Amino acid sequence: MRILVYGAGVLGCNLARDFFRAGKDVTLLARGEWAETIQANGLCIQNWVFRVKSTIRVPVVTELAPDDRYDVIFIAARYTQLATILDVLRANQTKNVVFLGNNVRPDELAAKLPEKNVMFAFASSAGHREKDKVVSVDLKKITIGQLCETAPNEALIQEIFSGTGYKVAYEPNMGDYLLCHAAFVLPVAFACYKTDGDLKRLKGDTAYFNKMTDANIEGYRALKNSGHVILPKEDTEFEGEKYRKTCVKFFTLMCATGLGKICASDHAMNAIDEMSTLNRDLKKLFEETGAAYSVWQVLEKDAGKYLQK
Repeated sequence: MRILVYGAGVLGCNLARDFFRAGKDVTLLARGEWAETIQANGLCIQNWVFRVKSTIRVPVVTELAPDDRYDVIFIAARYTQLATILDVLRANQTKNVVFLGNNVRPDELAAKLPEKNVMFAFASSAGHREKDKVVSVDLKKITIGQLCETAPNEALIQEIFSGTGYKVAYEPNMGDYLLCHAAFVLPVAFACYKTDGDLKRLKGDTAYFNKMTDANIEGYRALKNSGHVILPKEDTEFEGEKYRKTCVKFFTLMCATGLGKICASDHAMNAIDEMSTLNRDLKKLFEETGAAYSVWQVLEKDAGKYLQK
């Protein structure tokens, strides 16, 4: 099975490294100086926890030509970059395409590629890229599947990840999964912008952590009331006290340790355009359904100097 990972940010590099180590026929698409660095020195990834570096000689290309043939292409690009990739994907003959990362309009994206078998995924991987390496946490966990009312891909997904050691969660309703993920992650992004990327400034601020949870609950409530399923299933009882305690505990840990930087602010501060666009598009859904999201708006206002209109 030939695999192309299209995009060499943190997600793409970790995924390509994991496939390569598993003996998969994987190629990484990178561009510019970063592509030159990988081609000359190999792909270097440093584990954020243990500070251990590893380097692999993964094959690198700088473009996807129409006659390049792969069994599956993983698109590891920001939400704001996807529109520029569509024409390239249409011109290429590869049928199976997986969009990896944030997305709140997956139905529209899939509709623009009617000849493809379009899937969506979210990986438990985070960090940042430096001049000569990626510094990251990679849990080797991925949630992946297709949109509702499309053909199931579970067997194909099992084949793709066989031998990788990944914990794979197959999700046949990735549309709602991604909407729910955005409703959780955007209040975290607001916190990153409120603190100029230094979440430790919120250490011990339980009142603010409760506001973050309130905003998340407002988002979940709006999605549920408009007919969407709350995913993952563990979040179904999001109105309950147990869910609130879990969220506040998580935010407390995130802001008291370096986890906040590697897992949240590194990406939020380097992807302001993506977070702004996700926020804008998710709010459109809220407003189309008449949802109330007053706490969300308060946190959004606090982050206003960063968020792009």
